[in-house]
Amino acid sequence: MQLKGKTAAITGGTAGIGRAIAETFLAEGANVAIMSRSPDKGAKTLEELDAGDRAIFVAGDVMDQASVEGFIDKTVETFGTIDILVNNAGGAGNLAPLAELSDEVFDETMKWNIYSTFWATRRALQPMIAQKSGRIINMSSTEGKMGKATFAPYTIAKHGLIGMTKSVAQEVGPMGITVNAICPGLVITDIIRDNGPDTAKAMGMTLDEMIDMFAQESALKRPNTVEEIAAMALLLASDVGGGITGAALSVDGGTAQY
Repeated sequence: MQLKGKTAAITGGTAGIGRAIAETFLAEGANVAIMSRSPDKGAKTLEELDAGDRAIFVAGDVMDQASVEGFIDKTVETFGTIDILVNNAGGAGNLAPLAELSDEVFDETMKWNIYSTFWATRRALQPMIAQKSGRIINMSSTEGKMGKATFAPYTIAKHGLIGMTKSVAQEVGPMGITVNAICPGLVITDIIRDNGPDTAKAMGMTLDEMIDMFAQESALKRPNTVEEIAAMALLLASDVGGGITGAALSVDGGTAQY
């Protein structure tokens, strides 16, 4: 029960990494608020989590400022505070060489990853600063430490999240708040299954070929699991991880190597 009495807000919390983090935090005693776009998925997730009044769902789009800020406000309204923020929602838009990239795709990728994290963090810091404690966890990526052809917007965004993490950590460290980034490698989630075929096609290969290519880039030669990412999130959210801040921690099977 490492998080007993704590309240966590998780964007993109109905599937994949976000869902695994929600399950882990609930098992460790936290109250959990989750956000995603689909009310149906939200209702189903709450039913499956079976956490009673310790879990709430808020429907919203992280690309919309009012939705993001409303999610944080609803978390505080329901549970009285917010102790942990996990900026998990994010992803890559349509991939293309930079010379062929549209403004629309670039803007969408920035909103999905950078702006959503900025809006949520700014709002959550208000109660965290007042209570002089808090944990903020940003979901970057192996692509936040490396680069890959046709991935420019996603790579730029995930590098930017690490920069935001380091800067904000310096600002709020004296106030008892830690800010860290997790950098997952390949994790097979619904977003990979749904969007992966188009991504693979843009890279001139099949989905299975793309997955194998990414897996072979790691030392473990396999994808990571959502449970492995959630374990890192638990460390950073708990008292045990209180001495870690401003870090970009890889859970990528040895892909980035730093």
